[in-house]
Amino acid sequence: MTEIPSEVATALKKLRQSGFEAYIIGGCVRDRLLGNTPKDYDITTSALPEETEKVFSKFRIIETGIKHGTVTVLINKSPIEITTYRIDSEYSDNRRPDSVVFTKSLREDAARRDFTMNAIASDENGNIVDYYGGTDDIKNKIIRCVGDPNERFNEDALRILRAIRFSSVLDFEIESKTRDAIFNNKELLKNISAERIASEFTKILCGKNARRVIMEYIDVIGVFIPECLPMKNFDQRNFHHIYDVLEHTAFTVENIPDEPILRLAAFFHDIGKPQTFFIENGIGHFYGHSEVGAKMAKKILSRLKYDNHTRDSVYSLVRYHDTQIEEKKSAVKRCMNKHGDIFFDLLKLKRADNLAQAPEYHNRTEYVDRIQKIAEDIIANQECFSLKQVAVNGSDLIKVGFTPGKLIGECLNDILDKIIKGELDNDKQILLDYAVKKYL
Repeated sequence: MTEIPSEVATALKKLRQSGFEAYIIGGCVRDRLLGNTPKDYDITTSALPEETEKVFSKFRIIETGIKHGTVTVLINKSPIEITTYRIDSEYSDNRRPDSVVFTKSLREDAARRDFTMNAIASDENGNIVDYYGGTDDIKNKIIRCVGDPNERFNEDALRILRAIRFSSVLDFEIESKTRDAIFNNKELLKNISAERIASEFTKILCGKNARRVIMEYIDVIGVFIPECLPMKNFDQRNFHHIYDVLEHTAFTVENIPDEPILRLAAFFHDIGKPQTFFIENGIGHFYGHSEVGAKMAKKILSRLKYDNHTRDSVYSLVRYHDTQIEEKKSAVKRCMNKHGDIFFDLLKLKRADNLAQAPEYHNRTEYVDRIQKIAEDIIANQECFSLKQVAVNGSDLIKVGFTPGKLIGECLNDILDKIIKGELDNDKQILLDYAVKKYL
């Protein structure tokens, strides 16, 4: 296992030297057992909050979480969270305990945690305290609730998505009773804030096991994205496809790099298909599904409180994922100008979409590769494809006699068009001469 930070070790030793029990617990122990480096460390102790403060009286202390037994101590400028063993009361909002009761029992503290793999305690030397079999579940790649899964999910409904997220990210299976409880309690997700759901959903999509999780738990995802449910078992009736819409979507997600915007775009790229489906000569078609799906995606992402950049990027990727780009330098330049920073993401989505179709059509990725090569050459040769690269700007045009207004924009766009077509060189004097001759 990886060594714990010296600041954490210092906190554990000081608590024990003062007569209290103290362990790291939760995700940090799980990650260490998996051979990963934890992002943060949580310490649990038998010391009451006021006793913890006394132990660290010579350190700076932050009391923001003291209501729930957490004292934050700054050691070498690093914030270390130390929480008293506790028993949670009722969870009337399915999210947070109404109150907490402190206890001197590590076992009772571990019993309130979500999954067995997150209920393992350890000292700084790697000595494990594991009351609920979490170590074996990690070895066997199993996600299991501590105690009754129905109780755990009723306490905090976000745990439903956390279980699915861990399954996706860690490639673990969810054991049967926990899985049944997920489906039995999925409607509780309606009590959880959009922001928290969005955070977990993004992590689910970015997991290495996202395809299987999407297929297995689409009914859970459908609680907060009901628009995705019609994709399930929707036969595309088209020779390009061997999967239904949901299966195709899941494979597209798997085939694209695990970046949030790309995975979200892959998940939503065909969400408009069920609404636009019609049969012509026995073959299924989805004309306009990209535009319909883009609008749906933007509405859903707004509802889930995603930021504007994510919403706009996903909208554009879904809207144009089915657009064909002509294999000509001028056409590629126009596309690069139109889509800006997401141009290469669009190619990634096209490639992933193609790989999720019937195998005999996978060679279409070669077309995407050729488009990418043209674009890379354009960039490498510093060829002009956007207004900001044009050798003249509005100020230059004003200096030669243009009046501020719409005409300047029209002129610059005309110049860019001529440069892209190869009819004008991107030379300042040449462009100014052209502008004066045509517009003044």
